[in-house]
Amino acid sequence: MSIEFVLRLIGMVVFAAIGWRIGEALSTQPDRDIRFILVLLLAGAALGLLITPWLTIRPYRWFRRQIRRVPAQQLLAATVGLIVGLIIATLTAFPLSQLPPPFNSILPFVSMILFSYIGAWVMIMRERDIFNLFGGRLAREGARGKTAAPDAPSERVILLDTSVIIDGRIADVSRTGFLDGALTIPRFVLNELQHIADSSDALRRNRGRRGLEMLNKLQKESVVPIRITDMDIEDVREVDDKLVRLAKQLRAPVLTNDFNLNKVAELQGVRVLNVNELANALRAIVLPGENMHVRLVQEGKELGQGVAYLDDGTMVVVENGKKFIGSSIDVTVTRMLQTNQGRMIFATPTNGK
Repeated sequence: MSIEFVLRLIGMVVFAAIGWRIGEALSTQPDRDIRFILVLLLAGAALGLLITPWLTIRPYRWFRRQIRRVPAQQLLAATVGLIVGLIIATLTAFPLSQLPPPFNSILPFVSMILFSYIGAWVMIMRERDIFNLFGGRLAREGARGKTAAPDAPSERVILLDTSVIIDGRIADVSRTGFLDGALTIPRFVLNELQHIADSSDALRRNRGRRGLEMLNKLQKESVVPIRITDMDIEDVREVDDKLVRLAKQLRAPVLTNDFNLNKVAELQGVRVLNVNELANALRAIVLPGENMHVRLVQEGKELGQGVAYLDDGTMVVVENGKKFIGSSIDVTVTRMLQTNQGRMIFATPTNGK
């Protein structure tokens, strides 16, 4: 038996009793017309059966969803601001109660509502500055006392999507120390990863299992904290949409290598850290006129072209290099082209040989 059904039954009994009392009060007959009372009793029972969930469990579920969406730091800031506002309202209650009626009974209540709202609003708007202020002060006091109190401002959060976990390069990047925030995996991303690993399709199943292995590797080898959060966006079904909405709420960047998610997040004002763009930025820079030694492995798209690849995966297109396929030769760079897939280097055999 569900809790909602039990509450409906309780509400039906309560509203039926209220209808019966109203019927007794409104009955004009000395002997209390039983039919009039019975109609109101049944109407109250039906009304209680219908609206009780909207007065009890539905508001509770809505409030629980809102609380789950709010970051813990923001919830703490709102609570502290509310307490400060109530203290200020208490201090102003006595002088306001000395005013002539009806102000002495109205203004203290208005003051409580106003200062509570202002206190919570100010703390939420300036939470980062306030927490950083107290964090820096504690660190300075620890330094004076020669204790090991670290400078701990509010922790930066970086959200990971499914594709970047499966890709695996983030495990290597995290060990370098370039990422300065906690890598956070929402529970719905983890659930999607597990769903992919349980897929009947062999390719998807292998990708999902690789993602779980990479996540395990991250937790063991990463030099930055790895967090799994239960925060969710329950009115959205798509995982990418959930991730973007959560990133906007937390004011956190999204770490991905998904091109479509990259564009959607940027359109909504969410900062994106793209692993592919990072890899392209770290590839070796060559200038026209430089020489390099490459091994041609296949034909190019145009007539007479040969294609080679550098160690970082950069494609080198060699004009008139078809006849050297399978051999290693020296080439001279003529130009370099940047594309969405990466860099392409165009070259010719050195000295025309």
